This record gives sequence, C-alpha cells and structure tokens, in this order.
Amino acid sequence: MVKKNMLRRVGKTAILVLLLLALTATLLFTCFRERIDHWEYPMKYQEYVTYYADKYSIDPLMLYSFIRTESNFNPKAESNAGARGLMQITEVTFDWIKSKIAPTEDLTFDSLYDPETNIRFGCYFVSYCLLRYQDDLATAAAAYHSGWGTVDELLAQPEYSADGKTLDHYPYPQMRQYVKKITESYQRYQEIYSAS
Repeated sequence: MVKKNMLRRVGKTAILVLLLLALTATLLFTCFRERIDHWEYPMKYQEYVTYYADKYSIDPLMLYSFIRTESNFNPKAESNAGARGLMQITEVTFDWIKSKIAPTEDLTFDSLYDPETNIRFGCYFVSYCLLRYQDDLATAAAAYHSGWGTVDELLAQPEYSADGKTLDHYPYPQMRQYVKKITESYQRYQEIYSAS
C-alpha cells in the first residue's frame, strides 16, 4: 500500500513537472516566434521597397515576397539563366524596363547588383504584370517568372483559364512552384506584419 501511494506521488510529480516543462516551452516558443518569423520573412531594404512600392501602387509586403522568393535578399544573386540581383531580372527584361523608365540614364545590366536599381526595376515589372493581369497576384507571378507570352498562351486555353484573364492551373512544375512560393510568402508577410 505504501509503495502504491509512493508511486502515485511520483507519478503526480512527474506529470506536474512535464506540464511545467510544456508550459515553459510554450512560453519560450511564443516569445521567440515573432523573432523567428521576422528572421524567416525579413523586411530588408525598407527605404527602397517602401518608396518604389508607393510609387507603383504595390503593397510593399508583396514586393518583399518577390525579393524573398527570387534571391532571399542577396543583392549579388545570379541565376543559371543570368538573372541578377534581388529580384532576379534578366538582361532582356532589364533592357525593356530601362526603355520604359530610364531611357536616358547611364545604367548597364551590371547596375542590377545595386539594391535600389534592382528594386526600382523589379517593382516596375511587378506592377506591369499586375496591371496586365487585373491585379491577380498568381497570374502576375506566373508572368514574372515565365513571361507574358507563355501566360497569354495559357490564358487562351480553357483547360488553364476559365475566364481567359486569370490562370486556374499551371502546366509547368517550375511555374506552379514559383506561384505557390510567391502567394504563400505574401500570405505569411501579411500574417506577420499586418498583425504587428
């Protein structure tokens, strides 16, 4: 009988210790969750992002989603396709954007390693894609990734677009993955920073 009572006390003590440890872990996780979220979804280059997002009427959090997805905030990033900088802009796209917003400026493709120039050009390109595809982020992201020609061809096919304006399905795995990364990242940025 004494052994049973002792085992019950030990069992109750063990349960209390486990509950206390679980509560402590929960409190620590809650305290550090915000820091972890801000580390995983940073807001670097805020001055440039805020300025150009405002200039082109884009939610800055959306712009952060593109930067995070494209380069993870590495201004020296370069892809296998030769895209450069924070927002991974190719030379062809750079030349097209330059003709639209900076035709007389002394900028070269190497200028895309400069964070401000890259964000400026990338923001213009995102805004153009959003405008072209009626502010549908997923379709605009598909165009940012794969080009308008590809997206326009898909929009003309009923198996990919019910309305001919937005994509419902993505036939290419890379495009599908990219759109998912952008939209999920944007959702997380909204959850983290809209609540702050």
